Amino acid sequence: MSGHDRGKPRQSRVVDGPQGGRDGFGLPVATALVVGSIIGTGVFALPSALAPYGPISLVAFVLVTLGALALAAVFGRLSERVPGSGGPYVYAREAFGEFTGFLTAWSYWITAWAGNTAIAVAWVGYVEVFVNKGHHTGGSIVIALTGLWVPAVVNLTGVRSIGAFQMATTVLKFVPLAFMATAGLFFVRAANFGAFNAGGTSALSAVSAAGAIALFSYIGLETASVAAGRVREPRRNVPRATVYGTLACAAIYLLGTLAVFGTVPHARLGSSTAPFTDAVNTIAGGHWAGNLVAAAAIVSGLDALNGWTLICAEMPMAAARDGLFPAAFAGTRGRSGVPAFGIVSATVLASLLAVVSYTRFTKVFTEIVLLSVLTAVIPYLVSAAAQLYWLARHGREQLTRRRFGRDVAVTLLALAFSYWSIQGSGYQTVYYGLFAVLLGIPVYVWLGRARTTAGTAAATGPGAGPQARTADPLPTAARTARPVGLPTLLRRALTARHQN
Repeated sequence: MSGHDRGKPRQSRVVDGPQGGRDGFGLPVATALVVGSIIGTGVFALPSALAPYGPISLVAFVLVTLGALALAAVFGRLSERVPGSGGPYVYAREAFGEFTGFLTAWSYWITAWAGNTAIAVAWVGYVEVFVNKGHHTGGSIVIALTGLWVPAVVNLTGVRSIGAFQMATTVLKFVPLAFMATAGLFFVRAANFGAFNAGGTSALSAVSAAGAIALFSYIGLETASVAAGRVREPRRNVPRATVYGTLACAAIYLLGTLAVFGTVPHARLGSSTAPFTDAVNTIAGGHWAGNLVAAAAIVSGLDALNGWTLICAEMPMAAARDGLFPAAFAGTRGRSGVPAFGIVSATVLASLLAVVSYTRFTKVFTEIVLLSVLTAVIPYLVSAAAQLYWLARHGREQLTRRRFGRDVAVTLLALAFSYWSIQGSGYQTVYYGLFAVLLGIPVYVWLGRARTTAGTAAATGPGAGPQARTADPLPTAARTARPVGLPTLLRRALTARHQN
């Protein structure tokens, strides 16, 4: 691709699924996918996690919300310009070349299946309000595996089932959360909030620490762009679903957390394991309402797992069709094009991690959440950089002055938010997260050599004339006449944007 062509929307080879057909996701389902992926089981424990910092954590929440909305706007702009499933992977590859695209897909893939494990582990706690109340390890493992495989089976049945399940579970969990964020505000008492900065540190330190927790809650805002190939009228519906879904979640988070802070005394809130349950019990009296909240949390967890199981397969499928992920991820089955291998493999990995978490570790939930957030923020940062790169090269000539200035400001905010998110993850998480991401480099090298060998065989095999070479779907770099080593592969990957 020439430098002139790079600034134009391109028809990506990763566009898939029933785009424009009656089986695709409409705006309501695409928005539900965003809401369902953002709001998992974590929202039900968020007020307790923020309580040690006091009401100043609500300031941090507002700042995180602004950053999340900036990212949502960036993903909306990117999905208009670069169509097709794959989300951050497609944007990274289009702007910076194959190597950056691969690392983005690899990082996000880790986020998806590891994050599913974290959701399942948290989900088990709410299920055990009703069963396995003694928290026996064997029973917990069985519950966790059930939570992982039920959404996988739903996803394997096809897009229409995914959409129906997503809409139903999103509505069921949204109602009690919306109740707390609206009716709960009428029961707020100022005396329950406690000291504004309860941690005793500086205001800046408190905001940064609370923000590092609050940013966990918005992972998933990009899911409509990842599954864009399955959305009807994606140029119109994906940006709207991304922004609408993020706004809906922001309202629920901010108002719901405010209501919990104001209905549960601060001294109790910090030690509460079910803050929404305590808040609803305070409002309604008795304990029956707490069971309803636990049921909502169960539905919420299934909803999030359903959406993320789809995302686990969509991005690697897009990368595999470009030769940048193992070919097995590119296969689909059925009329709806279900990426069965991606769904099953991700669920198997999440299941193994869940079993290990219950038999080997004690703080696995926090550690997995931190890792999955870091590996998600890397694609966020690269996506914001891709948008800024395009604006710097082509924005002035293709956009009005007003829209250009607005898009630059929003993109810079999203970029700064991404850096802040990485900083807030902590040194140890950054260390392990970077190590996990860099483990993808040997995979990239292996795929590069496989593509080189395939390109050589196609170029020298029987019937390899000019017409056969024209029909070859592999990129030019994959048609090298001889194998190349690691230094050459990395040099080509890092300079791909200059060669296209």
